[in-house]
Amino acid sequence: MRRTDTRAAVAALALGAGVTWNIANVGAAADTLSAAYGISLAAVGLLTTALFLTHLAAQIPGGRAADRWGARRVGFVALACCAVGNGLALLAPDPWLAGVARLVTGIGSGAGFVAGAEYVRARGGTAFLQGLYGASTMGGGGLAIAVVPLLVGELGWRAPYWTGLAAALVAALVLLAARPDERHAPSRARLVADRRLGRLGVLHASTFGLSVVAANWVVPLLEREGYARGVAGLVGALLLMAGILSRPVGGALLRGHPERGRPEVLASLAGLVVALALLALPLPLVLLGLGALVGGLAAGAPFAYVFTEAQRIRPDAPGAAIGFVNSWAIVAVVLGTPLLGLTFSLPGDGRLGFALAAAAVLAVAPVAVPRRTE
Repeated sequence: MRRTDTRAAVAALALGAGVTWNIANVGAAADTLSAAYGISLAAVGLLTTALFLTHLAAQIPGGRAADRWGARRVGFVALACCAVGNGLALLAPDPWLAGVARLVTGIGSGAGFVAGAEYVRARGGTAFLQGLYGASTMGGGGLAIAVVPLLVGELGWRAPYWTGLAAALVAALVLLAARPDERHAPSRARLVADRRLGRLGVLHASTFGLSVVAANWVVPLLEREGYARGVAGLVGALLLMAGILSRPVGGALLRGHPERGRPEVLASLAGLVVALALLALPLPLVLLGLGALVGGLAAGAPFAYVFTEAQRIRPDAPGAAIGFVNSWAIVAVVLGTPLLGLTFSLPGDGRLGFALAAAAVLAVAPVAVPRRTE
């Protein structure tokens, strides 16, 4: 790879990690924020909901902006939004101020995620690099969960926001060293009417989206079975963190072999069904952990296929196509998380919810799997 391409790849990874840091930084200091703001933990959770609302709203507009003005330029704007949002939250321990700040930050995280994926393509990135970018976006949130609690002792309730501001500034410096990408003539075509993109959206929602939903409820599921919170947390983390490995691996398998997309998707959906079914059963912890690991690997594998295929289908609006497809997964998370939570009030203490999630993946498989002719 040429040096300029290497800088572009590193810049995209930094952008992805820099904006997605904000998805998990508040939750990593939930107890501290609850005490500082004088609100419940549930109310602290609404700060993450606020971010996801504007994160979702920014997907397609951010993609269209990347197409028109270049992904790197949109990346700078996105990082500026993250910096402003975190800076605003630092002003005072006020939950209403924090809510407004998170709405601003969500614009940056949403537009920045799409811009990073499009920047990979625009600078000649391969499917492997697209998968590696996907890993960086998961790694950003994972790093926030690991780092923020270590700084709460020194920074107090401001730890999530100082680190979010620092992540944005570091990513901006890395992006500054990379070259601009091309612009596209604005496309007025309606993405919603493109069934091919809709299929990719269903696939992304049923893999990544449902894995996030399941990961949110694995801890209470296992705690009700008598397992310690730390053990339950490790099992839940596998559903997300295993994707850091399988996203670039899934992309590498596609490199030069686009025909592998169909079997890769089939294996991914089958693996996720098995994983969710295992979690729905009262099995030994080893098998539940294995299910979570398989689920995380299966959910991450199709990431590169989904994004590179969306860009291939719509060369007239590749950034907007990414935003549209990714919106499906975000909607699945926003709607699916509370719905699965409702099943904890039914017989089975939530296991019914995991069984229904497995059934949902089976139900959408005929739509999500690419045809042999594609």
